[in-house]
Amino acid sequence: MLHLKKTIFPVWGAALLLVLAACSSVNKEKEELAEKISSETSIPFTKEKALEIVKTGFNAGDSYGEVWIRDYNTFIELSAEVFPAEVLKENLLVFFRLQGEDGNIVDGFIPTEKAGAGYDYIYSDLEPRYAGHKNTVETDQESSLIQSVYKYIQATGDQSILDEEIGGRSVAQRMEDALNFLLEERYSEKYGLLWGATTADWGDVQPEHDWGVFLTDDSHLCVDIYDNAMFLIAIENYMEMVPGKKAVWTEVHKKFAANSRKVLWDEKNQKFYPHRYLDDSPFPNDFNEDQIFYHGGTAVAIEAGLLSKDEIQASLMQMKANVNAIGAGSIGLTLYPAYPEGFFKNKGMYPYGYQNGGDWTWFGARMIQQLIRYGFLTDAYEQLLPMTRRVEENNGFYEWYTVENEPKGSGTFRGSAGVLYTAIEMLEDELK
Repeated sequence: MLHLKKTIFPVWGAALLLVLAACSSVNKEKEELAEKISSETSIPFTKEKALEIVKTGFNAGDSYGEVWIRDYNTFIELSAEVFPAEVLKENLLVFFRLQGEDGNIVDGFIPTEKAGAGYDYIYSDLEPRYAGHKNTVETDQESSLIQSVYKYIQATGDQSILDEEIGGRSVAQRMEDALNFLLEERYSEKYGLLWGATTADWGDVQPEHDWGVFLTDDSHLCVDIYDNAMFLIAIENYMEMVPGKKAVWTEVHKKFAANSRKVLWDEKNQKFYPHRYLDDSPFPNDFNEDQIFYHGGTAVAIEAGLLSKDEIQASLMQMKANVNAIGAGSIGLTLYPAYPEGFFKNKGMYPYGYQNGGDWTWFGARMIQQLIRYGFLTDAYEQLLPMTRRVEENNGFYEWYTVENEPKGSGTFRGSAGVLYTAIEMLEDELK
């Protein structure tokens, strides 16, 4: 027995020393980061500016009249800092009142008298004040609304929204209707995943049309990681909000998580394939689309829990390499390399323009959030600074930036404000 003690104690002692050394290293890292943040003027400036612009409304930004669900989903938590819960809830209920009989959710809504942007507007007797519209090339509206309800409850503690009745159905039931719409109307038997039109990463513009926001006979249908990762997050959120449905949706979640990896993860190159087509691709046969790295979809996939910590690190290294290769301002770079000139009929989708390689804090800051969540705190801080510093430099949250870091689009883009504010709050909480 004495011999056993002499053998075991040194082993446990060495292990304890390793644990203590690791804790000491983490604490030192946090202390150094906290000191850096305290002296970085762009961080408090960004938070103050975010609160300032979110107070002014709920449309996506100053160049948009509509309230979009994919945008609202990314700043509802920030809005909860400055608006009463009832105001936030009412916006969510409008989307449910405009919900289609098949369960589909509109992209956005606008006062009926202002509906004139060229959409095929959607009207409902349940919501006569507003007209809705739906960009049918997307497959993220339903997931975005469910995530928004979840964030609303987390931010306000108000679960009564789940019992709100609209047209004889509760919000909880209507959320499941939205999930079922995706399974019934947007499900690919070939891949066991949700399909949408071909777009650039998380974008809403297809190549085959001058505007590109509606499905047409020319659309090329495919599966991608962004749509399916958003669906996975929505299922997780739904099961937490409505635990009585967990048994039904757990199996769906497992299936989609497994198929997302099986179909879309490129193990050899440690990246996601941009698309897998139901039939053929809209691009020339000699174009290797698989070389393109999707930054935004990767960030959302990490949020959905699809990548290991080693794979997250590999993804970050590739994002940084892409930024360096093109000289972009941040890892908000949508994708790299960009689709060549002329691949999209929409003139705004030129190489490294708009969603075809533009730099979007709106998605880059989501990657920052996941770096914090998985313990990459120094990396998160380093990748955060280019985003906060350009907010301070340009005195606003622009929609996107060129690879030369020039601001473009709306100067009060609330989605960027929301995700960046949340990232800063997460980092500050970790360093307390």
